Amino acid sequence: MINRNLVVLASIVFIDMAGIGLIVPVMPSLIQQLTGEGIDRAAMLGGWLLFAYAAMQFLFAPVIGGLSDRFGRRPVLLATLALLGVDYALMAAAPDITWLFVGRLVSGIMGASYAAANSCIADSIAPERRGAAFGMLGGAGAAGFVLGPAIGGLIGQFGDRLPFIAAAVLCLIGVVFGLLRFEETLDPAQRRRFDPFRSNPFGTLVRMARIPLVIGCLGAIFLMQLASQSQLSVWAYYGTLKFGWTPAITGMTVALFGTLLVLTQGVLSGRMIARFGAVRTATVSLSFAVPSFLILAFAPSTPVVILGMVIGCVPGMCFPAMQQLMSPRVAEDAQGELQGAIASVISLTAIIGPPMMTGVFAAYTDDRGLLFPGAPFVLAAGLMAGAVAVLVVTLARHGRGEAAR
Repeated sequence: MINRNLVVLASIVFIDMAGIGLIVPVMPSLIQQLTGEGIDRAAMLGGWLLFAYAAMQFLFAPVIGGLSDRFGRRPVLLATLALLGVDYALMAAAPDITWLFVGRLVSGIMGASYAAANSCIADSIAPERRGAAFGMLGGAGAAGFVLGPAIGGLIGQFGDRLPFIAAAVLCLIGVVFGLLRFEETLDPAQRRRFDPFRSNPFGTLVRMARIPLVIGCLGAIFLMQLASQSQLSVWAYYGTLKFGWTPAITGMTVALFGTLLVLTQGVLSGRMIARFGAVRTATVSLSFAVPSFLILAFAPSTPVVILGMVIGCVPGMCFPAMQQLMSPRVAEDAQGELQGAIASVISLTAIIGPPMMTGVFAAYTDDRGLLFPGAPFVLAAGLMAGAVAVLVVTLARHGRGEAAR
């Protein structure tokens, strides 16, 4: 992959994630508008909407990865982005909560393009440089969350439907840009037959379990992402209830965190991996997650929340480091399968996490319970401590070798 192609791929990922981020600030008010429910019930429904999205990603991420291993990355990536744009347009006109659920199901299927995008890195970047490239792609996605929620929060003040229309337009721009500038990365000689028995989350994870380092990293990713669901699921509700945040303020906080992730994941991760090695970068950076979540849980004011966010951006370097460690352990014709497995694990946490985290939030914010909106972040801190332990043990046993540096 030449540098220009990597930049084009990062631009497509940026546009994709900006479209997703656009709708984040308006979801609480849109759900309340469609249902007439209060904030606690809206949070629960929001969790189930995320559940529907994640369930489809869990089921279809290995399918998308397998299709990209068979037909190439370019057609799969652009087709899913185009259909995602169509779905946003349909959700903009949703007359009730049922249509919103249907839209989230379709978005989950199309959003499984993560596997194809990351497979482009493994296709043509040398193993020792993949961490920096994965970080650049992750940074592009984070940058999308800088622009997306900021714009979504601002234009959402003029109508809850407008961010969905903007997301559809962004997807269309990404498709046109990709058609004009993005070159295929998978050599036809490296393509394999599409196997439905391998291209499903269970078959894929069984195959990955044969590689100790990969399955250990996947276990750590599961705990990491499950903890992160606390932020994805209750952030807007937490800020609204505890600090009185408006949609615009919510959007700006998400944008700030995205900016911090751009710096750590997109810029610093490659440099840290090159200097300290993937093993040390992964373990040290992840350890910052525990204090970050504890600060969020007990923050007395918005400035303290921002402090927790600053500390919480450091673990963004862990994921590119783990991807650099895992990728060389998998056959070249199965890189899409690996990325599909990673996406499925992340999606599985998004199935379990939103109902769990919004349930904890609701239990500690209703009239009968203790008023403690930060309760989900305490649970997240415990999960992150488990992730650190799993990763340290895995890399101590299986992280030796050239890829680990």
